[in-house]
Amino acid sequence: MRRQFVNDPGDVVPEALEGFAAAWPRHVRWNREPSYVVRAEPAPDKVAVLSGGGSGHEPLHVGFVGRGMLDAAVPGAVFASPTAMQIRAASLAADTGRGVLHVVKNYTGDVLNFRIAGELLADEGVHSDIALVDDDLATETDDADGPGRRGTAAVVAVEKVCGAAAERGADLSELVKLGRRVVAGSRTLSVALAAGAHPGQSRPSFDLPEDQVEFGVGIHGERARERRAFGPRRELVADMAAPLLRDLDLGRGERVAVIVNGLGATHDLELYGVFGEVKALLEGAGIEVARSLVGSYVTSLDMAGCSVTLVRADDEFLDLWDAPVSTPALTW
Repeated sequence: MRRQFVNDPGDVVPEALEGFAAAWPRHVRWNREPSYVVRAEPAPDKVAVLSGGGSGHEPLHVGFVGRGMLDAAVPGAVFASPTAMQIRAASLAADTGRGVLHVVKNYTGDVLNFRIAGELLADEGVHSDIALVDDDLATETDDADGPGRRGTAAVVAVEKVCGAAAERGADLSELVKLGRRVVAGSRTLSVALAAGAHPGQSRPSFDLPEDQVEFGVGIHGERARERRAFGPRRELVADMAAPLLRDLDLGRGERVAVIVNGLGATHDLELYGVFGEVKALLEGAGIEVARSLVGSYVTSLDMAGCSVTLVRADDEFLDLWDAPVSTPALTW
């Protein structure tokens, strides 16, 4: 039996957004209806960078609204896409006349609604385009007509570098190319030790025996394609890292950014232990860990588990990664 700090489960998202905006008044403003979050002080004369998706993944995406990253974020209900009308309204609020980049994780509802919003914006003379994030190696298949890989923690890297490039004056086509290049060099795998529970529910979305892990789990409470035996951290991390290296075809002398991401209920003590294992494995393979990000950034409610993301890093990526950023969830 799980207990949560909830009044009415139907009010969880708007109540959280109201509290979020009240906690970060110098960074963000929440528009209640339709619901979206924009910068408290809009940036002038730049391409707007906007993202969105279902709630339950906080701090994604609203936590990344601010200088050097997103101009707006559009939250849906828990694990549900925002509507096209929400996306349209947020895009119009963020647009400065130079167009809008939509950073979209590859989920059917998100892709559909962002495309509809793009058509609505075009009718109003606003240029927009999509950088689709599909980094989840667990859902790769040979089916060309299938939904493809899901979008997971690589979205943080795309939002960071595209946000930095937009601040420097990059145009919409340059940002689209940049975002797609970062995605092409990114892969993620996730492991769950316990499922999360939806607001107001006392049971998790699935049960997992104590001697097993959900290997390749998603971020919407869905089960993975396979379960594996639970074991020491070094063995689990090796099982996660090896497929990423193979799929990206990373070799000696290359550089990567590593994102070790908590899925909602995993302590930093564990996450930094995971990062240490990943770094040792990469260095053993002659690959330099050029940058790292460790913490809970793309969560799945209170799921216990973590994801490991590798992002191929060249000089341009590192320069944009290091650029100043000031948001509620990421600042340097």
